[in-house]
Amino acid sequence: MNAQNNINESHPLNVQQQCIVSIAALTAVGDIPHLKTQLNQGLDAGLTINEIKEVLVQLYAYCGFPRSLNGINTFMILIEERKAKGKIDVEGEDASPIPYEANKYNTGKQTLQTLTGQEEKGPKTGANAFAPIIDTFLKEHLFADIFSRDVLTHQQRELATISVLSAMGGTAPQLQFHLAVGLNIGLSQAQLIQIFSIIETHIGKQQAQIARDVLSSMAK
Repeated sequence: MNAQNNINESHPLNVQQQCIVSIAALTAVGDIPHLKTQLNQGLDAGLTINEIKEVLVQLYAYCGFPRSLNGINTFMILIEERKAKGKIDVEGEDASPIPYEANKYNTGKQTLQTLTGQEEKGPKTGANAFAPIIDTFLKEHLFADIFSRDVLTHQQRELATISVLSAMGGTAPQLQFHLAVGLNIGLSQAQLIQIFSIIETHIGKQQAQIARDVLSSMAK
């Protein structure tokens, strides 16, 4: 479903992509005043209302419903304020129906394999073996219901996910996984490092350095 866009490794993140990073990170830490500023910049940069909504909805899977809902409510208020000032923002495309093939689990499995570039073989291991229902939830909900939606590309979704995990504490294993996914689907190391610079600006040096260290460890 997703028409994935290739980002040339020599190109820095554009303004829209940078706004996705800052919006995701600020939503994750609950910094509403600065989030509102970045939401405004995102609209001014040409992100559609539905693209930003999709980012905010996806975030609940990583930072929880309260932070996601607070971000959505902040966005609703901002849109009304912009309307009152005569600004006309583009609504954008709605999500297309997801063809779940044989079942949602297989759809999610195929999406995950596309993201990782690896075919899933053999018995479940780790947390997925210890608590099999989490494997079902990940495949059927996160990677079928959310990542298979076509409002955002996989790269845009990974920009948001990497940003949330970089902004939050205690998520190094998950961050490492999504950094690997980002590289697999066309983000460059330079662009990942640019994400961390945005995290440093909006969240703090400590979280940015942790993220940089995780990326550095992957090269060893």
